Amino acid sequence: MEERLIFHVDVNSAFLSWEAARRVKEGLPDLREIPSCIGGDPKSRRGIVVAKSIPAKKYGVTTGEPVALALRKCPDLVCVPGDFALFDRCSRAFKKICASYAPVMESFSIDEVFLDMSGTHLIYPDPVAVAHEIKDKIRDELGFTVNVGIGTNKLLAKMASDFEKPDKVHTLFPSEIPEKMWPLPVRDLLFLGKASEQKLLRAGIKTIGDMAKSDEAEIRQLLGDKNGRQLYRYANGIDDSPVRSEREEAKGYSAETTVEEDIVTYEQALSLLLAQCDVVAARMRRDGKKCSCVAVTYRTLDFKTRSHQKNFEDPTDVTEEIFAQVKKLLYECWKCEPLRLIGVALTDLTSDEFRQMSLFENTEDREKQKKVDETIDDIRRRFGNGMIVRGSTISTAGKVARKARAQLDRDLEGKQER
Repeated sequence: MEERLIFHVDVNSAFLSWEAARRVKEGLPDLREIPSCIGGDPKSRRGIVVAKSIPAKKYGVTTGEPVALALRKCPDLVCVPGDFALFDRCSRAFKKICASYAPVMESFSIDEVFLDMSGTHLIYPDPVAVAHEIKDKIRDELGFTVNVGIGTNKLLAKMASDFEKPDKVHTLFPSEIPEKMWPLPVRDLLFLGKASEQKLLRAGIKTIGDMAKSDEAEIRQLLGDKNGRQLYRYANGIDDSPVRSEREEAKGYSAETTVEEDIVTYEQALSLLLAQCDVVAARMRRDGKKCSCVAVTYRTLDFKTRSHQKNFEDPTDVTEEIFAQVKKLLYECWKCEPLRLIGVALTDLTSDEFRQMSLFENTEDREKQKKVDETIDDIRRRFGNGMIVRGSTISTAGKVARKARAQLDRDLEGKQER
């Protein structure tokens, strides 16, 4: 069986590079060569550094810190607001170039892709040479640089692209793991978080090599069975995940909303989440399904996406029960950092009508909630989605949630028409 060949292409300091490339075309100073950052209004407590230049990094400016603090570190710092329309155009442009080289491309984020180059050796006999070709084509045509990592799986390609930057090509093949990957600190292992890092350090496991050479049972005991097994495999360079050109078909119901104005309060977030719960639960009830798991997903201004989920004791299709869990999840996982996207998903579906009754359950209230849902669903089917709205989504969340809720209604109408 032929060995796989995977590329990971990652834009260097994407947001700053994209804004810098535009400014260079306009004859303005290159943001990459001066102390600069992409961030919010320094007069606002919400203004944070989303991306920074290398000269700014030398002053101690860090991603995620308040712009006001960054300016105290570097008074000459040039702070430019993010232009998400520009970011989207640049993302599409670099991905179009990448896709022209590979049979299969998977978008990993706005500024990262995986390319499955397996079986292309007759067209591209030298993988390193074609990686340089892709990198240089993006730089010459679009005005910004990328790193390309090459490996036999997605993990190794991703790890390789994170080596020395910018504008570089790196390989990380299985034979190179002891030299290039194992000496790295454990925090550099893909998907290994701070909490796991601290557990490993306390156990005397400081490098990825230490982890790879440990007993798997010890790692699973330290990090949990499932997480420990996966990270142990990663430490040994093992990753069987495929490069997918399209996301797998969803096995649930979900709604996500990208907002025009940042979500910064629980009031805004909960109003929008209730509207989303209303939409996805209605779709689920229409199909005669119930869910056993609900998840809240949100994306911060630096495009980092986080998700938190919880299982129900019994499957449900009641909007209020779903929303009650969503509120708990939000308070557990979100600390009011500005958001540009938020969403909810219902998974682990069943059509089973059986439900275990609890001695402490208020069955009368639950039946009332189900009747409310049925009435709302019926009115929307007969007269349209906009004819009835839950009161708690109207007045409390302001313009952000109202605009987003209107888009949700349009989305649901479109799904019903199809």
